[in-house]
Amino acid sequence: MCAAYLTLRVEDSVTPTLTTSRLLLHPLELDDAPQIQLLFPHWEIVRYLAAQVPWPYPADGAYRHIRDMALPAVERGEAWHWTLRLKSAYDQIIGSIDLRKKENDNRGFWLGLPWQRQGLMTEACQAVTDFWFDTLNFPVLRAPKAVPNVASRRLSEKQGMRLVATEDRDYVSGRFPSEIWEITAQEWRARKR
Repeated sequence: MCAAYLTLRVEDSVTPTLTTSRLLLHPLELDDAPQIQLLFPHWEIVRYLAAQVPWPYPADGAYRHIRDMALPAVERGEAWHWTLRLKSAYDQIIGSIDLRKKENDNRGFWLGLPWQRQGLMTEACQAVTDFWFDTLNFPVLRAPKAVPNVASRRLSEKQGMRLVATEDRDYVSGRFPSEIWEITAQEWRARKR
């Protein structure tokens, strides 16, 4: 593990609200579970997520995930979780994105079906990647993805990430070759000039 992972200040472990031109990224709360439970359990959303996601998704899956996994990781300073909301409809959750201090797996996301293919996740990824490098000061961001997940690969390419490794991983829909995509803080900042 990189030494930078060990130098995180306590005040940096707080998940702030982030904004983009169209989105509010609001820190995840336990009260978000009912909306997530309705939006999340669709095969098109979960099939390329890590196999730890139960399928079929249980009726209390969102609540248990937030309570038992996501919020404890945030409290330990190991992860930052946000719900995605359109600025024009702040009360409605449309997806989720997170950052985590996990080797070769620093960012994950999902977006509800009605909001896909509109560039919204690109905006969300820009905001959290800025936070990863500019606030948390990590030197590199790595994101794994199943090879068949073409949309996720395109997003990484748009962000200037490069393929650095392949390995087999287990996903909800089975075992697939997985690609690890990476960008360094220096590369990220150079793209923004």
